[in-house]
Amino acid sequence: MITLNKGKKFALVLPSTNTSVEREFHHLRPQDCSWHTARIMIKAPALDSANAFAAFREGLNEALPSALEIVMTAKPDYIVMGMSAETFWGGVQGNAAFEQNVREQTGLEVTTGATAAGEALKAFGAKRIGIVTPYQPVGDEQVVDYFTELGFDVAAITGLCSESATSIADESPEKLRDAFLSVDGPDVDALIQCGTNLECIAVAAELEKELGKPVIAINLATMWHAFRVNGIEDKIAGYGSLLEKH
Repeated sequence: MITLNKGKKFALVLPSTNTSVEREFHHLRPQDCSWHTARIMIKAPALDSANAFAAFREGLNEALPSALEIVMTAKPDYIVMGMSAETFWGGVQGNAAFEQNVREQTGLEVTTGATAAGEALKAFGAKRIGIVTPYQPVGDEQVVDYFTELGFDVAAITGLCSESATSIADESPEKLRDAFLSVDGPDVDALIQCGTNLECIAVAAELEKELGKPVIAINLATMWHAFRVNGIEDKIAGYGSLLEKH
């Protein structure tokens, strides 16, 4: 008789415009875990100004409850947010409020990009960091404020100023690499990338070997955090030292 050994069912919640999260997340499913996608309807994908960014955030928050309601019919064990901009908004308290909102709507615990990024940097003992995002300055300000509030010294940040939520995924590996190098320096302990639609895991893992310091892609940090808080301790090589050593 074949015994069906099902692992954790993770609800993976992401904007409808995102085309990178699923590509990266589905490479990693330790202990027979599974990802079950909920897409948040994005009606205003433009990100080319502060006003556009505000409209994107407003629409996302309006559509989030529907996405959560739908994915909960799959009876997942845990919620994983495959989007990060909103989780950095409003600093540590803003992220905590976002998490609590998800808990209240689902009855489940949640991993957000902001929490995962902070915990990943702490795992390496990083103090001074460089940051890469796809955002406009209005988004970069929120990211810097969040990490500063956590106690990190932000040496530099490079925002790629992607024009829309969909065009983020079009940024090339070469551009990502150059962005990482632009925020590095001899006094920088670790580099971290925000913005889940930037497909960055492979670039970060390769650059980490070259630089000899942690280079963390937010999608990898999010998976790592979700695995570890759910008791999944698999050390997986090939995706960077975070998942291999911590």
